[in-house]
Amino acid sequence: MIAIIDYDAGNIKSVERAIQLLGEEVVITKDAEAILSADGVILPGVGAFGDAMGKLQAYGLVEVIRKCVEKQIPFLGICLGLQLMFESSEEAPGVEGLHILDGKILRIPTGQGLKIPHIGWNSLSFPNKGRLLEGIEEDSFVYFVHSYYLKADKNEIVAAATQYGAYIHAAVEKGNVFACQFHPEKSSQVGLKILQNFLNITKNEKQAKKEN
Repeated sequence: MIAIIDYDAGNIKSVERAIQLLGEEVVITKDAEAILSADGVILPGVGAFGDAMGKLQAYGLVEVIRKCVEKQIPFLGICLGLQLMFESSEEAPGVEGLHILDGKILRIPTGQGLKIPHIGWNSLSFPNKGRLLEGIEEDSFVYFVHSYYLKADKNEIVAAATQYGAYIHAAVEKGNVFACQFHPEKSSQVGLKILQNFLNITKNEKQAKKEN
């Protein structure tokens, strides 16, 4: 069972449909027990950083997310979900993020004829490929919708990067924590492969716990 955290953010249903397409049972929920008993947890989202953190606080989900990470439940942030996992965002000065990982969210620089928000397909490079991107070829294209981007403090957690007015840390991986700025659920077969990799990780972790 995969739990998708429901905090009134956009794009949750499309993630649900993608997981169902891959044949996995999935639930959209705010319930702490359901989230903490899931094999894997996804924090998707499209929207504003400050509003999203306010909703997570209001629904008591900040501590639930921290417990997921402490319990080593495979955890995947998508788009806004990635941004919330870091310290702060220029979109919402003074608002603290979840700070599961070290780094800040910055606004994509204007100029160079680039449109902001960045909407469209960009290719990926792989500084530290990791498990989430297993089987994905270098320069594969994925779909982005964002005006802000991640600059992680530690390069070793950066699994994928792209270029759009700045060197964008497009995916990160640390232990059982994963996140991507792009939308795998909207990235055709490449995106489905990435989501399948996450499901495979959840199954492997579940099996390992049984054996222990």
